[in-house]
Amino acid sequence: MTFGSYEEFWPYYVAMHSRAATRWVHLTGTLTGLALAAYGVARGRRRWLAAFPLIGYGTAWPAHFLIEGNNPATFGHPAWSLRGDAQMIRMMLAGRDAELDEIAGKWLAENR
Repeated sequence: MTFGSYEEFWPYYVAMHSRAATRWVHLTGTLTGLALAAYGVARGRRRWLAAFPLIGYGTAWPAHFLIEGNNPATFGHPAWSLRGDAQMIRMMLAGRDAELDEIAGKWLAENR
């Protein structure tokens, strides 16, 4: 799919994460990768920065295939997907997971 802006992409991104389990796998992988990368930097082991994308994507992509049954949006829109992941995780940490369900449900109802 093609999008003219991130604002157009965002509902699609959320719809590709319509199941809460997928979103929580993303959150867990992203936070674990960030924690290990931060630990490595704090210890002067910069190679640990590689933990962030390896663990983040390494947990998220299988969730798409096994839980959602779709391809990660990252394959077609890498920069917007990274931004979407950050926005989605912020919303989840703020207790707004139900709002993500609504966004996904609306997009799926309009586009299936």
